[in-house]
Amino acid sequence: MDIDFRTTPLDEMVGRVRRKELSARELVAGALERIERVNPAINAFVAVDGERALEQAGALDQMVASGVDPGPLAGIPIGVKDLEDAAGFRTTNGSPRWADDPPAERDSILVSRLVAAGCVVVGKTNTPEFGWTAMTNNSLFGVTKNPWNLEHSPGGSSGGTAAALAAGLVPLATGSDGGGSIRIPASCCGLSGMKTSMGRVPVGGPTPPGWPGLSVKGPMTRRIAAAVVALDAVVAPEPSDLRSLPRPEASWLATLEDPQVPARVLWAPTLGYATVDAEVLTTCERAVSVLESLGAEVTQVDSVFDTDPVADWLTLTAVFLLRTLDPRYQGHFEDLDPDLALLVERGRGITGRQVAEALDACHRVNYRLVGLLRDARLLVTPTCAGVAPPIAMGIRGLVNGEATPSWVAFTYPFNMSGSPAATVCAGLTKGGLPVGLQLVGPAHGDLVVLRAAAALEQALGFEQLAPIG
Repeated sequence: MDIDFRTTPLDEMVGRVRRKELSARELVAGALERIERVNPAINAFVAVDGERALEQAGALDQMVASGVDPGPLAGIPIGVKDLEDAAGFRTTNGSPRWADDPPAERDSILVSRLVAAGCVVVGKTNTPEFGWTAMTNNSLFGVTKNPWNLEHSPGGSSGGTAAALAAGLVPLATGSDGGGSIRIPASCCGLSGMKTSMGRVPVGGPTPPGWPGLSVKGPMTRRIAAAVVALDAVVAPEPSDLRSLPRPEASWLATLEDPQVPARVLWAPTLGYATVDAEVLTTCERAVSVLESLGAEVTQVDSVFDTDPVADWLTLTAVFLLRTLDPRYQGHFEDLDPDLALLVERGRGITGRQVAEALDACHRVNYRLVGLLRDARLLVTPTCAGVAPPIAMGIRGLVNGEATPSWVAFTYPFNMSGSPAATVCAGLTKGGLPVGLQLVGPAHGDLVVLRAAAALEQALGFEQLAPIG
């Protein structure tokens, strides 16, 4: 197959399948060949079922031959993050305690909507244990490596998905974002990524969400146009999701016809509390100047939040993880990642009042953003304070040469607020690692963010490929 998933637009592949110029089976076979050849170097996929994927692709080709509409994503091979159910695959959550669970009997709502749109699941992508951190490594499947530099992490927690996309193993895969887990790995791997508003992509179904009120699911792609095509197929209300939103009246696909930046943009290089790597800041400042060249009036804001809200975010995640893990571990967390075990144990001592106060902090974060974005329609920040960290450093990254877990200090506030937020690749460092610029929109302003991301991505024109395979 002569198609490179990294350079061929998603809608072009779908169009060729629908016109019978290319078969779904050929696309899936191409993905399987690429996974077999490249995945051993990066460990992005942790489970693959090629036989079943080819069978499902053949069924799609029969639909096309019979004149039946195969869907708006016809023939696209996808990976599913291993925190999410895909029928026939185990959902291990990157944990040995879940490794022998029976295969899922049904798809998650997101995966079922992608499959209904014509996608073919080829396998599961790696994640840190229960997606708790921005370093994709676990004791079950091992470490995932960044296609831009194999000594560095792809970030996390959707690191397997981001690495798979950057290496061209598949053109589309699923991710989730409870503190930056779509935006961080997208930034680390040179992708454009979108965290939709809370409730846009449903997380309902029989099992309650793991991080309610913080985490959203969504498709991940290399570029924003493909993300919009995929989002258009999955964004819709779902009665079993308490936070599900109605579908916006405006067309998501129309954002691609009229990409534009808002008239006023706020640039917050530190959010008021973060220390940013000098090279990351310089790269982001160049991208902000491109926003200005597109017609945006950019105003710098030195302080968005009075204090770093990370303590309140950690309070909620610790309680959520304790609730999920304790029934199986019964308080004995010796075989958990040590840092994760500390976080879960912290959850045991958190009171109901502290949870309520953390939820109050989410309200205040959102209220502050409402005030800031009353006139300006976009808040712009670095996506990460540092670039993809060396794998040997674990959960810490380098910011101005110092190791710190706060290299991911820019993303979690916007999970607390439920805001739509995207990242666009602003360029590469001198060492060849990608840098992301984060675009945050007003409440439920997903289309504002998507239009601006599409316009900026087009103006930046970053098309360099990761040097792998």
